[in-house]
Amino acid sequence: MAFGFGRKAKKEQPDEPDELPADDSATEDAVADSRRANGPFDESEVSSHDGYVDLGALLVSPSEGLQLRLEVEEATQRVVAVTLDLNGSSLQLQAFAAPKTEELWDDIRGQIGQSVGAQGGQVEEIEGPFGTELVAKLPAGLPDGSQGYRVARFIGVDGPRWFLRGVLGGAAALERDAAEPLETLFRKVVVVRGDSPMPPRDLLQLRLPKDATATPPPGAPSLQEPERGPEITQIG
Repeated sequence: MAFGFGRKAKKEQPDEPDELPADDSATEDAVADSRRANGPFDESEVSSHDGYVDLGALLVSPSEGLQLRLEVEEATQRVVAVTLDLNGSSLQLQAFAAPKTEELWDDIRGQIGQSVGAQGGQVEEIEGPFGTELVAKLPAGLPDGSQGYRVARFIGVDGPRWFLRGVLGGAAALERDAAEPLETLFRKVVVVRGDSPMPPRDLLQLRLPKDATATPPPGAPSLQEPERGPEITQIG
């Protein structure tokens, strides 16, 4: 299925406080919120779903030329990811349930590194627009039969009771200029966590848009058939 990423200016570091605040958890929450002050957003931070492509757990902002593919798990037939294709690059999105008082991204980066290493690949941590990111190089066969690498750039944002992961592919995994349009779309994503209790790291449910049509209106992303077998679906 189909529908039609900008480096932040470095902020000056504040002076260290003379005393630690009494409520450390409140301070941690404030820091986490400041990291995503410009998005991605929680459903409580937007006034309406209007103007978004509604995919259930994720609301995606339309963009000219954007294609959207929903990825389906073969065994369960559930939608497990959505991939945004734009200008020859891609951004895979997955949202997960998270504990109220614990961030997941630091631990998940370690797990991704172990997984990539087990496949004979390499990982490097870098600082990007969304904080610490992970660039992974995975062995891959080239069209001429020789062995090369496929590069993927992992970004993650911890929100209120949810975690949003993005995987950039194509030129956007290597070039900041190519990544900027998809980074902008990542910032505009709205996560709909819902109120139901869920085990941490469970995927939030995605679905087809309720108003999906064969011919989308002007400016809306085009819609392709669901794709089977996503490359990356789990974080636990």
